[in-house]
Amino acid sequence: MRKRLLILSACLCIVSGSELLSQQVDDFSLESVDNELLSLDEIKGEHLTVIDFWATWCKPCTKAMPKLNDLYTKYQDQGVSMIGISCDGPRSISKVGLVSSSLGIDYHILKDIDCDVMKTYQFQAFPTLIILDENNEIVWVHEGFLAGDEDIIDEAISSRLN
Repeated sequence: MRKRLLILSACLCIVSGSELLSQQVDDFSLESVDNELLSLDEIKGEHLTVIDFWATWCKPCTKAMPKLNDLYTKYQDQGVSMIGISCDGPRSISKVGLVSSSLGIDYHILKDIDCDVMKTYQFQAFPTLIILDENNEIVWVHEGFLAGDEDIIDEAISSRLN
């Protein structure tokens, strides 16, 4: 049953994100949790860039982040960059640094208070994870997070590196 759910989850993500594939992501700049203005072009990966749109109040988001951090550790030496973009609003934006720190996140965490970047690509679910190729084209989209989705994400990264 669990295997069927994983396959169904992967299929739903492919169908829901298929209209976004090959869409170019333009360079953007956002403030990091360290109050440094960073652009996508500055921190993107040599081969792939994984962007995770999340919020502190989203339980699946905070469950996914340590798993994504493990994938970041696994692939960072292979030209893969991981970026977390928090879409917390003014009431909860102050928690972003605390949450990412308490989860032991090593990748860049950026703050998008108005969700401008996420809205540009018409993503609506939290978390939404996208993989960009070296040309900043969206090559994979995954919405939501269930236990085991880290294996699906791992396969998506691995298959695009090979």
